Order: sequence, then structure tokens, then C-alpha cells
Amino acid sequence: MEMSGEHQIPANRTEVWKALNDPIILQASIPGCTELEAIDSQHLKATVALKIGPVSAKFKGEVELSDIIEPESYRISGEGKGGVAGFAKGGANVTLEENDDGTLLKYNVDAKIGGKLAQLGSRLIDSTSKKLAGKFFDNFVKNFEAKED
Repeated sequence: MEMSGEHQIPANRTEVWKALNDPIILQASIPGCTELEAIDSQHLKATVALKIGPVSAKFKGEVELSDIIEPESYRISGEGKGGVAGFAKGGANVTLEENDDGTLLKYNVDAKIGGKLAQLGSRLIDSTSKKLAGKFFDNFVKNFEAKED
């Protein structure tokens, strides 16, 4: 599965970069995230509980940041295992561009799933992924703005 998109964030690029690297803001922004722990500046451990169609799963995994060009871009990649529900692995290239309205965050995601999740059909997986991405960015902007207050 591949997906791309962009989201306008009403803040300067340096502040958005800091928030994208803040485990507290990320945990509050990721739908279903119950735990997010920084191992070091480039590695995180996460637990995410999701329901996709009829399949509910708790994914545990690790995330790595690479190809870091601060405060412009990075690649985030990882793998999560959800027991009998299956697995998800992949990554995203994330870029931040300053503009008159703040910062434009662009992303390109590549992901693979297996197990029961893979049997759900690409249309359900794609629509759910788009909803989760949209929810992440809505949450991210809210949590970012709350931190600024």
C-alpha cells in the first residue's frame, strides 16, 4: 500500500520539527497509541490498539528515524506485530516546507500488512489508513497548539 498527502500546520518549521520529535505529542496524536517511549533520539518503542473492520489488534513495535535533515525532513520506518491479527511494516518520508501560512508537512507512506489484516481487502485498508492519517494530523495540530498555550 502506498499513500501520500500533505497537511498545513499553522506554525514555523522549527516548532513543527520539535513537535514531530516529541514523544508526548506523538503519543497523544497517534490514534490508538497507548504507549510511546523514546529509546534514544532515533528509536521509539510503541504500542497501538486499532480496530480495522472486524479485526481488533494491539500492535507492539519499534520505530526508527533515519535520513534526518533537521528541520526539513526524515524517514520514519518501523514494524508492529499484532499477534494473530497480523503485522504491519513500512515507513514514510516526511518533509517540512515553510510558507506564508506556517509549515506544509508532506508525507509519502509505503506499508505492507500480513495475517488477518491482509485478508480484509485493499479498499477497507486504504480508507482506514487515510482516516487514521487524517485523525493523526488533526490530533497533532490540536496537541501542538495546546502545548503552545
